[in-house]
Amino acid sequence: MEQIIRIGMDTSKSVFQLHGVNTAEQPALRKKLSRREMVKFFEKAPPTTIALEACGGSHYWARLLSSFGHEVKLIAPQLAKPYVKRGKNDAADAEALCEAMSRPTMRFVPVKTADQQAALMLVGVRERLIRNRTQLANAIRGFAMEFGIVAAKGMCRIEPLLERIAADQSLPELARELFAMHGVEYRDLLTETKAVEEKLIALHRSDECSRRLAEIPGVGPVGASLLMMKTPDPKMFKSGRDFAAWIGLTPKDHSTAGKVRLGVITRAGDEMLRSILVVGATALLQHVRLGRSRHTSRWLIELLQRKKPKLVAVALANKIARVAWKLMVSGETYRRTEGQTQAV
Repeated sequence: MEQIIRIGMDTSKSVFQLHGVNTAEQPALRKKLSRREMVKFFEKAPPTTIALEACGGSHYWARLLSSFGHEVKLIAPQLAKPYVKRGKNDAADAEALCEAMSRPTMRFVPVKTADQQAALMLVGVRERLIRNRTQLANAIRGFAMEFGIVAAKGMCRIEPLLERIAADQSLPELARELFAMHGVEYRDLLTETKAVEEKLIALHRSDECSRRLAEIPGVGPVGASLLMMKTPDPKMFKSGRDFAAWIGLTPKDHSTAGKVRLGVITRAGDEMLRSILVVGATALLQHVRLGRSRHTSRWLIELLQRKKPKLVAVALANKIARVAWKLMVSGETYRRTEGQTQAV
């Protein structure tokens, strides 16, 4: 059998397309295999380098193929797409992955362990529960408004609202029953969310680096846990700006002909991680604007005078990300100085 030096594999639920090249960089393998056939093929194949698209199930396949002695590299979909020559099919995608893997400047996604994926699942479950809780709370408010009953803003107002509705005998019995059903579902969501958050806090407390990151203003235990779970090896990034760019907190570059044109932030990278940093920065800004923060830098105060609060929140999230990268790389502890903080 001709020696194959690289294999690009396009994955799906039950069909796997392979494209391999030999030492002369000529196509030597083009196969479409089922799930079982693919596993048997790589069990018997000599060790080689395999490229997969970083998508659902890719980390599992990377761990499995690595156990057979192969070297597996995961490529982000947006980085492999430019190498698709024409059209869109499984064979073209597999060939593009094989070609993209050979580029000397290609960036790869680190393979996650099963424990890391379980921790990320915990974060995903928390996000889903919070989304369902918000959706249910809005539904309760909307139905209550149909009967002329309103409540102030805030999740803490939902329980008193449900109590008022239960005590209001002027409402139809059917409406009170349905509101009671919503109340049971809402309380169940609160209980489940609390249980998941306790597990998340336990993971945070067991990690020394996560505890150090939580000391950064605007991060907190949840943000620190997300930074630890979703960030690959921080030493992969050359600087804090590269790390912030990976999260998507740097402006788009439309420069040409020597003219620098910067736009809105790229929104690249992980949406959940970027969102939690911006939310943390927004909360910190609120304390600064209300005069509740004792540690505020001149940079932040001057920026608030020139820019809108939302823009300042994104800029602050960018700076928080850079500080977090520095702490992860150096192993240092966040330091506060009198009258200002290192982060803000």
